[in-house]
Amino acid sequence: MPFIKTEFPGLLIFEPKVFADSRGYFFESYNERICQEAGIDITFVQDNQAQSGYGVIRGLHYQLAPFAQTKFIRVLSGVILDVVVDMRKGSPTFGKSYTIELSAENKLQLLVPQGFAHGYSVLSETSEVFYKCDRFYNKEAEAGVKYDDAGLNIDWKIPAEKAIISEKDTQHPSFENCRNNFEFTQTV
Repeated sequence: MPFIKTEFPGLLIFEPKVFADSRGYFFESYNERICQEAGIDITFVQDNQAQSGYGVIRGLHYQLAPFAQTKFIRVLSGVILDVVVDMRKGSPTFGKSYTIELSAENKLQLLVPQGFAHGYSVLSETSEVFYKCDRFYNKEAEAGVKYDDAGLNIDWKIPAEKAIISEKDTQHPSFENCRNNFEFTQTV
């Protein structure tokens, strides 16, 4: 199975089978049948793509239920440190963060279920990030957690003096004070 479980219930790493030869490479970045065989029955409705330079930190973002989004994230060029925080009350990993390096070279992807805050930092000169979502963006449901919340203690792998953060992302509340209406339900 190309999906690798993490210690976070429902948070999965997808490692595609890559076919490489002298011409380059080929792989399926998404296959509904493979997902369904792994017990993942999700209909994606929106694709997003972002380009950023070194030092950019985006996040931590999420949408409140019932507009919460499952995200399937991959990197088209460059390298990022992808970061998620489990927001699901009652989860064994509630309030904990998980990080993974995603790159165009390693071709790993992260399936982030609803109920997680998500962000990333750019570790290469530039990066292009692409992700699928199972719900449409809803501005009224938009929420976030401060990227440098001391309680989460996330190492974004970017020196503070080189970090580039939007004004909006610096204004998010701490994890302890953020809006959160997620409840944990057992996953496969």
